[in-house]
Amino acid sequence: MKLNIVPARTGLIWVKLGITTFMKQPLAMSGLFFMFMTVLSLATLLPYVGAALALALLPAATLGLMAATQEATKGKFPMPSILISAFRAGQQRKQAMMVLGALYAMGFLGVMAVSALFDGGEFAKLYLVGGKLTEELALQSGFQAAMWVAMALYLPLSLLFWHAPALVHWHGVTPVKSLFFSFMACYKNMGAFTVFGLAWTGIFIIAILLVTLIAAMLGSPLLATTVVFPIALIIVTMFFTSIYFTFRDCFVDTDTGQSTADSAIPPGTA
Repeated sequence: MKLNIVPARTGLIWVKLGITTFMKQPLAMSGLFFMFMTVLSLATLLPYVGAALALALLPAATLGLMAATQEATKGKFPMPSILISAFRAGQQRKQAMMVLGALYAMGFLGVMAVSALFDGGEFAKLYLVGGKLTEELALQSGFQAAMWVAMALYLPLSLLFWHAPALVHWHGVTPVKSLFFSFMACYKNMGAFTVFGLAWTGIFIIAILLVTLIAAMLGSPLLATTVVFPIALIIVTMFFTSIYFTFRDCFVDTDTGQSTADSAIPPGTA
């Protein structure tokens, strides 16, 4: 396995593949994403440990959606059981994924802890526990500072974990090494990932503007509020579908010359 450097325009290809693959299996991918969100939401309801548990499950759940995307590219209908692929690949890899999940939870909670230094924990509490975001709270300088600090710190955290679940699951890379390889792959392909991120941001903004414009032309504000949420969910599902292709193109198997996700599939995931 070696790192593959791709041109910046590949970011647009990833977006296109995410959309076209979703369109091949829209019901399956939408249903799996809904299950993905439901499981994480239910986990947060557990007292005391709910938020941490949901964070710890996120790498494994994301891997499940990547495995579902891989199935869809082969023309297969991904079944719900594919979401637990991370826990069906043998004891060693299951334990490694659990360690990875724990590291992600610790990292994210660490980011929230640092942000709490700027506003006394108001932003962290709202994000982790929930609550109502009032205009007064949003305008507080401390709250805004905490939000921007959290966003700045989350970026390197997301790069560390972007490819890590796939590396652990499909290649048996240790959790710590997977973080290093993931960060380097994102760093070396920063041009493609920048285009990737900007493209998805643009798609989301354009979709919201179109819905708002149509609702205004029809004189129906209720239409905008009714339609925006499902459209946003579809776009987010397409985004998660496209994540698989970022991993597939960033690593190449040195023996076969194939993308790593296609050449290394552990038992129990096909």
